[in-house]
Amino acid sequence: MTEQLTRFDTVDYLKSPEEMAAYLDACFEEDPGDGSLIRAALNDIARAQGMSQLSRDTGLGRESLYKALGSSGNPEFATVIKVMKALGLKLHASAA
Repeated sequence: MTEQLTRFDTVDYLKSPEEMAAYLDACFEEDPGDGSLIRAALNDIARAQGMSQLSRDTGLGRESLYKALGSSGNPEFATVIKVMKALGLKLHASAA
């Protein structure tokens, strides 16, 4: 008998703004220093909210968002800030 597995997708677990913020916070903490985990988290959160809506809210094209937040993306800091603002998330610093 073959066991059926379902594919895990983080997006399925990002239902509330609090869950999204906690997820992004954790990714900031665990990022290896190259921003890849933060970019991936923003991509997951953007997909959970809807890329079309995010495109309208940021004024950036959907294709540009997919490219910037995709696995080989390298978004400019201004893009990260626009995306976070449109997603209702804030960037803040605290002493280590």
